[in-house]
Amino acid sequence: MSLVGVIIAIDLAGKGLTPVGIGLVIGAGVAGSAAGTVLVGLWADSWGRRRTLVGFGILAGVGYAALAATSSLAALAIVSFFGMVNGMGRDRGAASALDQAILPTIVTDNRRTWALAWYNATIDTGHAVGALGAIIPMLVATTFALTMQRAHELTLLLCGAVVIVASLAYAGLSGDTEVRSPVTDARHRPHIDANTRRTVRKIALLFGVDSVGGGFLSSSLVAYWFFERYGTSEVQLAMLFFGARTLNVLSHIAAAWLARRIGLLNTMVFTHLPSSVLLMLAPTASSAPLAAALFLAREALVEMDVPTRQSYVMAVVPASARTYASGMTNVTRNIGWAVGPLLGGPAMQQIALAAPLLIGGTLKIAYDLALYRSFRHLRPPEESSVVALT
Repeated sequence: MSLVGVIIAIDLAGKGLTPVGIGLVIGAGVAGSAAGTVLVGLWADSWGRRRTLVGFGILAGVGYAALAATSSLAALAIVSFFGMVNGMGRDRGAASALDQAILPTIVTDNRRTWALAWYNATIDTGHAVGALGAIIPMLVATTFALTMQRAHELTLLLCGAVVIVASLAYAGLSGDTEVRSPVTDARHRPHIDANTRRTVRKIALLFGVDSVGGGFLSSSLVAYWFFERYGTSEVQLAMLFFGARTLNVLSHIAAAWLARRIGLLNTMVFTHLPSSVLLMLAPTASSAPLAAALFLAREALVEMDVPTRQSYVMAVVPASARTYASGMTNVTRNIGWAVGPLLGGPAMQQIALAAPLLIGGTLKIAYDLALYRSFRHLRPPEESSVVALT
């Protein structure tokens, strides 16, 4: 997914799409992911968690492969939606939402944040390797005397095959990951009490604001910004995003350590705020190295809220509502990510090349302030003795 996030905008531009068209295709993929996440939140426990994970993985792999087969904007958007094509450069889709619900069921409250931190560190290790893999099109083109466009298509086919093979591993998960006879309503959806629904709704709304900002800052649009603003090559972009994802890995572990000392919510907010400021400063950089340094400093902080956010949501809802809570909070994030590229492409084309960075950063700062104000008094069980910062 990280590899696709780096090359997809460049591939689409090579097919003749404008920034608006690129944003549409990327946004369609995120919208499809949002639809899939709704299905996970409402029915995965009834369908079977392992069966759902395998099915969605195969569908995503087919989507990546199909993306290479057409250059029509309409067809690309349709394929992107139904294949849940991820142009964000990070795994935040339906399968990830279900993973987040499964992990807390097999560890204690005190180990929940660490388990999610290692989970995200593992994912971002893959993202780092994937970002480095963005040199593959160049190697394929050089080795086999192909055009870069053809090399991009072959790389997308390879990504699709890898995703399909990897998804089959879910079938081997223990039966302990399944929900035994979940309590459901008349439509076989999980029964969730009114208080939990209110809490999830409020968290989801705030997460939606953050994800709209994140949609403006998708890997594909940021990579395109470096490509157009500084003439950064694909090989240089691969190295840049490899460095970014490596920093993301380290930040997950640091987040779990920090959360043990100052609390989940404080870690989420007080690492996320400066990351947005750093990215908003990037357009002022006079050179590519300086812009890259600001971007990497941002990446060292921006993902520290991921395991802490996931752990916080799982902590403040009943265990029986975790799939629902994970699905609903993740779907609002996916909807926001879908909106972001749809607006980010036109903003880049009509306002300024750096407009997505400035708009996205502003929205994320607003989210941090609102989240802290709304939830500073609601702490998870393991933090009953921790006093929130005031």
